[in-house]
Amino acid sequence: MNIRQRLQLAVVLLLAMLTLSVAGYRLLGGPSVSFLNALYMAVITLAGVGYGEVVDTSHNPALRVFNILVVFLGVTIMVYVFSVVIAFLVEGELTHIFWRRRMEKKISQLKDHYIVCGLGDTGRYVIEELQKTAAAYVVVEQSEEVLKRYREQAGAGRELLSVTGDATDEKVLEAAGVDRAHGLIAALQAEKDNLVITVMVRQKNPRIRIVARCTDLRFTDKLLRAGANSTVSPNRIGGLRLASEVLRPHVVSFLDLMLKEQTRTLRIEEIEIGPSSWVEKKVSDLELKARFSLLLLAIKDADGATYWANPPENLALRQGTVLIVMGDVAQVRKARSEAQHQSGRAMITGH
Repeated sequence: MNIRQRLQLAVVLLLAMLTLSVAGYRLLGGPSVSFLNALYMAVITLAGVGYGEVVDTSHNPALRVFNILVVFLGVTIMVYVFSVVIAFLVEGELTHIFWRRRMEKKISQLKDHYIVCGLGDTGRYVIEELQKTAAAYVVVEQSEEVLKRYREQAGAGRELLSVTGDATDEKVLEAAGVDRAHGLIAALQAEKDNLVITVMVRQKNPRIRIVARCTDLRFTDKLLRAGANSTVSPNRIGGLRLASEVLRPHVVSFLDLMLKEQTRTLRIEEIEIGPSSWVEKKVSDLELKARFSLLLLAIKDADGATYWANPPENLALRQGTVLIVMGDVAQVRKARSEAQHQSGRAMITGH
């Protein structure tokens, strides 16, 4: 029996003893004993405070015997109640309840965040990258022990918003804010579970981007048909990495260095152009390198069908065009904010 169950049992026993005592004092004490006096008598007897009897037992042997039983049973129950309450406080259960409520409130305020289903070997690397790029996310993990162990390893300075429960449960996903999320990563070990999550999430949120872990490539088509935007095979990625280490070791070393950089977070990121002053501008007009220290690698056209690697400077941009850039994520966020909002109009001058 855990501490919460013991605390519930203690409260039930205390209430039961209090009810029995009040009923006994009124029944054996006669019509002169009011409910308030019976309740007062029960409380002072169970608490053992030593106040005088408000219900006279001196001329009623049955009532005095009953009072003796109340004293013995009451002391036993009160000792048990106090021991459980102390254990409850010492073990931090009360603190955990308030902490859990604060975390649930924070999750309810999130919007356009990411949900990571599963804190296994794959999920750990996912949230590590989300943390480095300052992306808001919620972890859904069935094992409270796994979450506790991760928090201990991560340290007190790293907050982990999480929902404990089965990621294939609709209510658990709702608690993680699936209807408000921008993306979801199904990283459970079993492909069938990831398939269930994909179907459920796609029905709940048609606009969300779903990426599913898929070790068995036979499930790839099923996941895509179920609504996943993309699937990732750890074995396939591992094989490509092995080949790259042999064929292009210096490129791999550079990418590893970029990921491990401590002074700043360098990444290859994407910036989608919204209804801002960037629309109808040319690539040269943006001055990405001078203003944001970003290197433009490629452009995806608004229709989604065409990519330009090393795009020309005179290429005109449209709403919905996606820029693939490399640079510090903080500068990427600044550029993305300008590219997606009208407030960026005043920031581009001279063209």
